[in-house]
Amino acid sequence: MNTLYSFIYEAVEADASDIHLKIGRSPIYRLEGQLYNADAPPVTYEQLKDLMESMLTPKLRKTYEEEQQVDFAWNLNDHTRFRGNLFNSGGEPSLSLRYVKNALQSFESLNLSPELAKVAMTRRGIVLLSGTTGSGKSTTLGAMINFINDREFKRIITVEDPIEYLFKDNKSVISQREVGFDTDTFQTGLRAALRQDPDVIMVGEIRDKNSVETSVSAAETGHLIFSTVHAENSVQGVQRILDMFPSNDRHQIRLALSQTLQAIICQRLIPGISGKVIPVCEILRTNSLVRKLIIEEKPEKIQIVIEGGKEEGMISFNQSLYNMVKADKVSEEVALEYASNPEALQMNLKGIFLDTGKRIVN
Repeated sequence: MNTLYSFIYEAVEADASDIHLKIGRSPIYRLEGQLYNADAPPVTYEQLKDLMESMLTPKLRKTYEEEQQVDFAWNLNDHTRFRGNLFNSGGEPSLSLRYVKNALQSFESLNLSPELAKVAMTRRGIVLLSGTTGSGKSTTLGAMINFINDREFKRIITVEDPIEYLFKDNKSVISQREVGFDTDTFQTGLRAALRQDPDVIMVGEIRDKNSVETSVSAAETGHLIFSTVHAENSVQGVQRILDMFPSNDRHQIRLALSQTLQAIICQRLIPGISGKVIPVCEILRTNSLVRKLIIEEKPEKIQIVIEGGKEEGMISFNQSLYNMVKADKVSEEVALEYASNPEALQMNLKGIFLDTGKRIVN
């Protein structure tokens, strides 16, 4: 048996989040956010080639040969699934695997705000999960979809690249489509979903102008759209979407986005006192002032609205970190390290609060 399989099983047993295989050095795994070298011999070309053969379909193999890289999903067994990226480095194959847990977790078990349950039950519009790579966006998005699945009789369609979490119908009827297998592109999958009688559509990622326009169009006709965008905070999330459009198209998309955007949940993973990483979230809910700022393309002022929007379910990163410190979930040192505004958080922890949320936004 290929010894890499044994290592992968051991990494899963240890609850590693990621595995990296590079020819000529021992396997590497990530546990609770930290990288470790495995106590194992260096990976050989033959071992990695055998593993590649078992992972890739002929279509994926062709993509890899043509582009020197390919994204894919792989089932080690009936209970263990990975999201993979095979790529060339220095002319040799390297492999990165992200362990995708089939067990969808609740907001409580993930240490997420109860406010996310209210966001998940939004009837129509666009809900975005933002954050950097590896910030847990997909896990939180899966929890939100499953929250609906457990409570409402809805028609849910997902378009993903690749499928990360496998949903089982509970109260809802769910169809999961994987780009490259069930549909050629996100765009074609999203457009087709509109003809499949959906109540809720989950799109793996907002990537370009076309996916924004289709998502907005779907939201305008009464659907609830969930997706992700790469951004470090809510302000950046709004700006990133607007930047996908040329200046002559900005007015129309600003107006449409202001009317359809319901929430942006931005997430970071930070080390907790327990030794495990936990998510800290910033939540933006769209109100009349946020809509005005989007139309006027002043997203930088949205942060002021978030800081003063507690009654409407909003919370900033600093406010989330403050709450976690007070709940003994995160140390002060870690909170200050990950804070958007460390100086302001330090003042808050000393009992000093400036009324920044009440500033007038002009």
